[in-house]
Amino acid sequence: MLPGRIPALAGLAINLTEYLPAMDKLSVMHAYRRIVERGNFARAAEDLGVSPALLSREIKLLEESLGSVLLTRTTRSMSLTDAGRLYYDEAISILDAVTKVETRIREGAGAVRGHLKVNAPASFGQTVIAPMLPDFRDSYPDLSLTLSLDDRVVDMVEGGFDVSIRIRAALPDSALVARKLGTVRQRIFAAPAYLERAGHPKVPQDIAQHAVIGFLLADHLTSWTLHGPSGTDTVELDPKLRVGNSLVLRDLLIAGQGIGTLPDFVSNAPEARGELVRVLPDWELPAPDIFAVTSSRLGMDAKVTAFLDQLRAALRS
Repeated sequence: MLPGRIPALAGLAINLTEYLPAMDKLSVMHAYRRIVERGNFARAAEDLGVSPALLSREIKLLEESLGSVLLTRTTRSMSLTDAGRLYYDEAISILDAVTKVETRIREGAGAVRGHLKVNAPASFGQTVIAPMLPDFRDSYPDLSLTLSLDDRVVDMVEGGFDVSIRIRAALPDSALVARKLGTVRQRIFAAPAYLERAGHPKVPQDIAQHAVIGFLLADHLTSWTLHGPSGTDTVELDPKLRVGNSLVLRDLLIAGQGIGTLPDFVSNAPEARGELVRVLPDWELPAPDIFAVTSSRLGMDAKVTAFLDQLRAALRS
């Protein structure tokens, strides 16, 4: 019933904007409703915390904006005209609909349900997010989730993402909101078989003499700035093999194809199994941070908060 009534009032709202620029249309409706239900201006004004004179002026402006008398008043009584009854009925429908929407939103603000859309780098998504999803989905069965994996930075607003995970040394200033979740350690690795065959680098500059596998999307594709016990050393490289996925790079290293850098969330498992060993273990690349990027500065809703809480727990473990 309400959708059919709203167009009839749309014109009234426009006139209200023209005649009553300082008045909130819903507030005027609310005041009018209170006057009708309380039966006179004095009681309605007391309820609303305004003076009867102010309330009378507002209703007069409302009537002028509509070009119709809503209330007939004498010193002893007040009654509704036909237009006044129509406006009252429509005002009730609109105000009750607004209240219903606001109540539903408030009640749903703390509920973990709906649809969560997440974007993350491919290797991070596969090694960190994917293993935690079964427990996350078991905890929140009313939530549907879309996980999009892309190593390139995407426009999260255009893509409709609720949260985007980005691993960067720093993020550019923007309207987006970034929350730091952790820090990534980036070290140098090779397979034991490769090092037995090609030898162990003793100092950073030795790496340039080895078969280096480069990560296409990294800032350090052809230049590794390493931090170690004697300070900083930069090694210029020309990788003969370059790949655009950290998991592919990991597998090539395990296969003995050369030396490369890996983030800890990719290297931890193969290092623990002895498939990879650290090269120059006292030297590391700069450590980027893990950020959760959202579009709202008004705080996160419940589903984003729940997801990031579980992701933080996964990172700690």
